[in-house]
Amino acid sequence: MSAQATPLVMVPLAQQAAQVLKVPLSGTVMQIALRQRSTGLYAEFWQNDTRCLAGILCQDRTWLIRSKALGIAGDFCFIDTQGTQDPTYTDLGSRYLLLYRAGWPA
Repeated sequence: MSAQATPLVMVPLAQQAAQVLKVPLSGTVMQIALRQRSTGLYAEFWQNDTRCLAGILCQDRTWLIRSKALGIAGDFCFIDTQGTQDPTYTDLGSRYLLLYRAGWPA
């Protein structure tokens, strides 16, 4: 039996310095807040109206949740489609994509 890769889902983003969006993923609604600060782009995550994580620095190709113990059904990461820079709000949704991976590796 061969292992299958978990498909990645792209989360739609606007090119705004501060935004909050609700996205249905893995049978639950995730609320994600993104805020650009002078030190980088930061994320907060809510699941079922409960804040799970706050103050997460968004970096290129770095998983943001990193622990299934938080009760979130998967993980998120930003990908720079033109290099390896950390995301900024000016190119969200075009150069910088937010991807979701359901489940956790065994």
